[in-house]
Parts: sequence; structure tokens; C-alpha cells
Amino acid sequence: MKEFILIFRNSTNPHDNPSQEQLQERMNWMGGIAARNRLADKGNRLSAGNAKTIRPGNVVTDGPYTEIKEYISGYMIVKTATIEEAIELARNNPILKDGGNIEVRAILGPEEGDHRP
Repeated sequence: MKEFILIFRNSTNPHDNPSQEQLQERMNWMGGIAARNRLADKGNRLSAGNAKTIRPGNVVTDGPYTEIKEYISGYMIVKTATIEEAIELARNNPILKDGGNIEVRAILGPEEGDHRP
């Protein structure tokens, strides 16, 4: 099995907390992944307010990316045989119903290089 990180993004207010219904739907989705023994790390939500970006020249700015309209709201790590299987797990995430998106990336081990096309 390989590990893949699912990076959750949304374009709504990054400081909003999910409603009880949204939270339950997300927990049910994650529970289904855990029940199939595909959950490597449940991850966590990420702060948008307590964040800084360091740029070349030692320039420090507030927030993760002030020039974009999307926020990275959290992540989790799944284990599947292929990236296609990881994508299938991600397709059922409720964040997609709310206009969010999910980036799926393979986590490379120390012996693996970044095999770019």
C-alpha cells in the first residue's frame, strides 16, 4: 500500500466552523474509509488566522496565501494501492458539495524520487 495525502480546500470563510450536520457527514465519510482500513492518519483542520508565509528576501506575510481565493482547510492521509483508489475515496467527501475541492498527492518515501512526467 502507498500513502496519499488529501488536501482539502475551500473558497468560503476559512474561519467558519462546519455545522453539526456537515461535521457528522464528514465523520461518516471518514468512518467509512477507516472501516475499510484505508485511513493512515485522520489529519486535522488547519488554521488560516494563525499562519504566515515566508518569501524570498526574508519577507513574512500574514496568512497562507493572501493573493488566492482558496484556503487549505485541512488534510488527511489514506493508504491505497494506487492514486486512482485514493481519488475514488476523495470523490465522496462532502466538501465537494459545498464548493470545495480536494488535491490528492502521493507521499514519497526517502528512497523515492519525484517522478514528474
